[in-house]
Amino acid sequence: MEKLLPFSKYQGTGNDFVMIDNRLGIFPKENQALVARLCHRKFGVGADGLILIENHDVQDFSMVYYNADGAPSTMCGNGGRCLVAFARQLGIIKNSASFMAVDGVHLATIADERVQLQMKDVAEVRALDGAFFLDTGSPHHVAMVDAVQNLDVAELGASIRYGIYGDVGANVNFVSPRADGTFFVRTYERGVEGETLSCGTGVTAAAIAMNFAHKTEGSSIDIQTLGGDLQVRFERTAHGYQQVYLIGPAVHVFDGTTTIHD
Repeated sequence: MEKLLPFSKYQGTGNDFVMIDNRLGIFPKENQALVARLCHRKFGVGADGLILIENHDVQDFSMVYYNADGAPSTMCGNGGRCLVAFARQLGIIKNSASFMAVDGVHLATIADERVQLQMKDVAEVRALDGAFFLDTGSPHHVAMVDAVQNLDVAELGASIRYGIYGDVGANVNFVSPRADGTFFVRTYERGVEGETLSCGTGVTAAAIAMNFAHKTEGSSIDIQTLGGDLQVRFERTAHGYQQVYLIGPAVHVFDGTTTIHD
């Protein structure tokens, strides 16, 4: 039996998502093929991921995130920011939110189309051979490179994602400093299995890694991505990085309906 499924499309610095209101439990969450089809850019809506907003007993709402390949995944920073904007569209929140995600509770504020999202604390940054590994809600490999704009991110990112981290994988970020003290970041995302225009947890990981490596002393770092500009703020303490915030735009693109089968 066919039925219509309403959805909204959002993007945060070019990282785009299919948003579905699942507070009534209408979405078949076990159907990974359906998620992959909806995210497919030729046969579906087209997105880097799909996000369900659901009820929660304590928080304003709950976030359920799927990668574009249909598999449930770890935290998505840009997706979390877009979900806050979607929650406001649905009338669930006004200017602030507290929601549950796979990595715990997140706090956020929204003004116009700009969302400030609190990310998880980072207790450890592991130095590798010429790179860093850390978990900002999703696992990230961060490497400094020259002229990141000219890099073949898809090929090099895949070689690191599979060659170092195996089937479980990690997201791979390449970072170049800019003359104005900001950084340019490009990211290969697992689950998408390619480069995205922006990655929120990746930008957060890159900013913390650059501070850890003493490439910047500031606690507020501006990051440029292919899809736009983001800001990361944090407090560095003896226990790692706390009060970590990802800040940037979350834009409503369009609403629509699609047909699914029971």
